[in-house]
Parts: sequence; structure tokens; C-alpha cells
Amino acid sequence: MLTTLGTELLKPQTFSRREMIPLGADVLWLIDRGVVRTTTWNEEGAMVTLGYWGAKDIVGQHLSRLSPYQIECLTSVEALPCPRSQWHLLTDALIASAYQREELLNITRSGKVRQRLLYLLRWLAAKFGRDVNLGCLIDLRLTHQELAEAIGTTRVTITRLLKDFEQEDSINRVRGHIVILPKLRQSFPA
Repeated sequence: MLTTLGTELLKPQTFSRREMIPLGADVLWLIDRGVVRTTTWNEEGAMVTLGYWGAKDIVGQHLSRLSPYQIECLTSVEALPCPRSQWHLLTDALIASAYQREELLNITRSGKVRQRLLYLLRWLAAKFGRDVNLGCLIDLRLTHQELAEAIGTTRVTITRLLKDFEQEDSINRVRGHIVILPKLRQSFPA
């Protein structure tokens, strides 16, 4: 399938789960299908999640001054490479990207780890969730380590908190997915 962006015909590229999308100074990627996360590493060598991106989101090295920087596919992904000559057509997606970065920064700067995890789960449910009989299923499999990297804590803490949330009937875990139960959804401020 070819897609027109401006006057250029662009061919979507397909990437497998856990594959890295190639970086380039003169290309941004428009995600058509699937989910990626952007990451870097801190001075201690710990991975830091910069964001989670899905359909209609824009990612690319040019949107970050951090190095190292990588784009990892969390699912199979189809993305359009957008050359610099077409970036002016991506204004709405770039503004949405800035809003999302602010939302995630706000989550990572929220109070205690428990609150950060609750806010992250809420955000993930809003972005990648779908309603099911039990509640809202986050349609993305994230490891405890990936959740920890997103909010700046340890895998052990995430494991403990998720168990606590299950015991409180706030979440349910189904085949590697998290389902936000009505009790937890109602506890979030509007």
C-alpha cells in the first residue's frame, strides 16, 4: 500500500515486535498501526521510557535532543517514513505529540510511586484501552520492568503494587494484559 503525504508517495514499512525502528536526522515516522516506545538511558545505565506512541503519532530522532535514543516496537508496527520535505504537513500530529509528552512528564512527577502507577495505568487505558465486560482492558502487554522504567521505580515495586491493586479489586490481569476494573476507574479525578 502506498500513501500520499503531500506530493510524495510513501510506502509504509512493517516492523516486528521488539524490533528497533531506524533513526535518521531527516526522517520522522508516522505510526499507522501498532505501538512503539521511545527510550534513552540515564547516567547510571538505567533505561528511561520517554513515551508510548500508537496510531497517528509521530516519532523520530529529530524530536529529541537525547542520546542515546531508540524507538522500540512493542507490537507489530506499520509506519510511514516522512522525509523532512513533508514535515510541514504533520503540524497537528506534532502538537498532539507535545501534549502527550507533557502528560507523561506530569505522571512521572506526580507524588508517590503508587500514585504514579495509578496515573500511568489510567493514561494507558485512555490511549490503548478498550471496554470489555470486566472494565477497560489495556490492549498492550507491558512487562513489570517496562512499567517501572516508565515511572522511575523498580520492577519489584511494580510487582508488589500490581498485586496490591489486584487484592483491592482495582485491576485484573488476563493473559498478560491489565484490566482496569470499575472501582479503579471511578477513583480517578475527572
